[in-house]
Amino acid sequence: MMIFDTHTHLNVSAFTGEEKEVIARAKELAVTRFAVVGFDTDTITRSLELSEEFKEVVSIIGWHPTEAYQYNKEIESWLQERLTHPQVVAMGEMGLDYYWKDSTPEEQDKVFRRQIAIAKEMKLPIVIHNRDATEDCYKILKEEGIQDIGGIMHSYNGDVEFMKRFLDLGMHISFSGVTTFKNAPQVRECAKLVPFDRMLVETDAPYLAPVPYRGKRNEPGYTRYVVETIAKERALAWEEVAHQTTQNAIKLFRMEERGLL
Repeated sequence: MMIFDTHTHLNVSAFTGEEKEVIARAKELAVTRFAVVGFDTDTITRSLELSEEFKEVVSIIGWHPTEAYQYNKEIESWLQERLTHPQVVAMGEMGLDYYWKDSTPEEQDKVFRRQIAIAKEMKLPIVIHNRDATEDCYKILKEEGIQDIGGIMHSYNGDVEFMKRFLDLGMHISFSGVTTFKNAPQVRECAKLVPFDRMLVETDAPYLAPVPYRGKRNEPGYTRYVVETIAKERALAWEEVAHQTTQNAIKLFRMEERGLL
């Protein structure tokens, strides 16, 4: 049985030199595919390198909202060139982050909309980072008409009502280690109610480690604990959740037609 970690950061310094071992450990927990997300020049470059080095890795690349203040035409051209790489399956993570103050809401709004336009041109699904900005995030996605390409609400931590609104826009809902936290009952409720064909799983490693590793470095293999938690909520075998979420990712990323299976 195969689990697909659809959002991980094997490309950051926390994993430098350990990538092979981390992937091997993940396989022991039945996690066998990885979407490595790049969000600035260094991590985008490393994501693409990893996708060339490991057949189990695909790339998702885009510009993070906290870095929006750096975005310019040169970066955009550089990014567009790399989006044509055969291992790139989606664009992101992009979106809004009102927790960190590096970039203003206005800067973030502009860069978010620009990236959506590029993703539509390139027919790539988008991966959304949303922190403390759910209303504005929804508004932009709706105004920009993202139904044509769809995408992922990464590490979803909102309520059921907003989940339904994002689903209506054609988005998939991805669940991370937050699903295992005692103080996140609304996220588990969402995992219970989300349509089975629109659910994905992820780690966001090295961040957001699930129980029983909360507070420690997260690893892609720990997607297994997210899958098991969701299975318990839905009264299913974990293998059923693993299979369905993997098939959902393969379909969304168009991996069969891209020759990536």
